[in-house]
Amino acid sequence: MDRWKNRVAAVTGASAGIGWAISKALVQSGMIVVGMARRAEKIEELKMSLPANMRDRLHACKCDVNSEQDIIAAFKMIDSKFGGADVLINNAGVLKDTQLIRPGNTQLIRDVVNTNIVGLIFCAREAYQSMKRRNVDGHIVNMNSVVGHGVPVGVDTLTTYNVYPATKHAVTALTETLRIELLNDNSKVKVTSISPGAVRTDIFNDPQMLKKAIPFLEADDIANSVVHVISTPKHVEIKELTIKPLGERF
Repeated sequence: MDRWKNRVAAVTGASAGIGWAISKALVQSGMIVVGMARRAEKIEELKMSLPANMRDRLHACKCDVNSEQDIIAAFKMIDSKFGGADVLINNAGVLKDTQLIRPGNTQLIRDVVNTNIVGLIFCAREAYQSMKRRNVDGHIVNMNSVVGHGVPVGVDTLTTYNVYPATKHAVTALTETLRIELLNDNSKVKVTSISPGAVRTDIFNDPQMLKKAIPFLEADDIANSVVHVISTPKHVEIKELTIKPLGERF
């Protein structure tokens, strides 16, 4: 991580779960982190759990990735206040309890699509433009999922996947599209998709679900993998990293 010491990472969805674990790990690795979330005040609360000598390396930014205006404003702030984003962790994502065939679910479906696909695209766009303007060989990490590569059937996990797997399949395609676009733009910015299996976070918000005898990853496991993929030598790019808890059946 030496090349990233005192460099700036933007982390979306940083107020809980995987996003907070990643933010903490990057701060501990010597980076300056701008945590982006709708609940910026939650990041400020979590910040106090860091060692006192690390707290000034974490900065909260109120940003709803459903809003293009919020995203543009956030990256303008990062440019003006911190010199620009060198690393983007596109982590923000939601899973809503609905079914594709259920009537009256329009807004739930739009929320998932807008957060998991559209917000990810706009964040990658703004981060890359910041990197390009400054001629930075940065890194964009898109948080994907194992359901972005196939939809589990007959497995005792979520009661409904609805549009979530479709959005994560989109992340798989978008990451490869972005990689090709970066090559065509003669850029040395790296892009990585990280696809975890089941992670013990708020996305599994059903207490009964958490009691089921299925294996879970912890948020820190994903954070460690983020540190790993951005720590590779300049000539090495990890395109896709799949992480599963031992014993997972899908």
